Amino acid sequence: MKLNWTGCMNNKMAAETIIAISELHPNFSHPKVAGIIIGKTDVKSFPDRKNIGTDRFTFGFTIRDSPDFFINVTSWGNGGYINGLSNSFSIGDCVTIENSLVANKDLEKGDRFCPTTPSHYRLLVTEAHSQVSLCADTDTVDRLLPMIHLPVKDSTDFYSLGDIEANGQRLDGTVINILAAVKSIGEPKQFTTSDGRKGQRLEVKLFDESVSSFPLVCWDREVIQLVQTWIPKETVLFIADAKIGFDSFRSCMAATVNSKTIITVNPDTREASLLFSYAKQVSESGALDQDEKPEDVPVDSINDVYTVSQLKQKAWENPEAFFGITYSFISRLDLDSSVSKVIRTQCSRCKLQVSEDAQSCVNQLCPGRDQALSTTTGFCLLVDFTDHTGTLHACTLRSPVAEKTLGCTTDEFTSLTDDERTTMKWKFLLERCKIYVKILPSTKMRSGIRGVVMACSLADPGR
Repeated sequence: MKLNWTGCMNNKMAAETIIAISELHPNFSHPKVAGIIIGKTDVKSFPDRKNIGTDRFTFGFTIRDSPDFFINVTSWGNGGYINGLSNSFSIGDCVTIENSLVANKDLEKGDRFCPTTPSHYRLLVTEAHSQVSLCADTDTVDRLLPMIHLPVKDSTDFYSLGDIEANGQRLDGTVINILAAVKSIGEPKQFTTSDGRKGQRLEVKLFDESVSSFPLVCWDREVIQLVQTWIPKETVLFIADAKIGFDSFRSCMAATVNSKTIITVNPDTREASLLFSYAKQVSESGALDQDEKPEDVPVDSINDVYTVSQLKQKAWENPEAFFGITYSFISRLDLDSSVSKVIRTQCSRCKLQVSEDAQSCVNQLCPGRDQALSTTTGFCLLVDFTDHTGTLHACTLRSPVAEKTLGCTTDEFTSLTDDERTTMKWKFLLERCKIYVKILPSTKMRSGIRGVVMACSLADPGR
């Protein structure tokens, strides 16, 4: 069969021939279906019983065309056809399928390993009869795209990470739904099994209001490709039918993505919106990183001197935090911004930013959330450093380092006039400084690194 990659016919007649998934029936011949890919498995091969010595290849995917209906599709054929078909689309693409076979589900065999769907049927795609193409009809695509953000299960039917940990090994081996945010994404690990098969593994750390870190393990190449598009601390997931197990090596519970799992990224639900707001707030405060933050070292023990480009190069080559000195000009110092952007009030226990009139900390992970709120107020500035090799953007300058650098307290700063703040700004701006800095990897920064100022003073003119 020759695949048609030009997409759907973009005209009214073509649209009228598309059959809704809810209307499919085995009696239909040559049905044409359009949907958005919401799940996809890796290509697998099996010995062909009819042709000894050859293999048959297969992979599956799930398409959706409405909030209430989606269906599994299985493709069979030789290696060239199946691999070509699999490589032609990804999760999130809109496709049309023509001349597939509408078959009854067989829950005793292959269908029990596929995602649970509301349809009574499944579609079979073969090289000899079927055609799959990316959909280019803009009206159809516009109608289908919002479906990618709708969970395939009831949006309120999920376990929090705290629920999973509370139930512990009683959930071992079960399949459940999870709503959580992405904390961090590990590197894919390649391996070879004892029988010579190659595989891969990637671990994602999840979090929510109840738990600061929970492992999600991915084995499928298709899932790993999807994971690598996520932005940590800015992505919320509804994970339908994740396998829960006890990790005896780490003595903790863990979730695994399997062939039944469908992951909805940034779901369009109230529960996901609330979690997204929490994730954004706790990320901006830095509270989420407290358990993984490397220990600081005394400033007087830092001796290595770097240019800005050398700091960046070392950070890209080594993802571990390190410390150094750079002689650079301060090229950005927003002291004349509104006071709320210069000075922040934080919970003294978890460092989450809170409003001045707050009565309690909103961080569910805060160790003192059931106690009276205790706060601290300090500077929180973003500064840029520039030398002849480049600029290190958005480095953090916080109290108490900021007080020592600026030579004033937060109370003294708030009493300054706008002109006095501008004068203080120009005391440092475009001046060459000796800056002690800690460099950390960061997924939020475009450069991939983040700087934290540990000490800063005007440089000796002789340097």
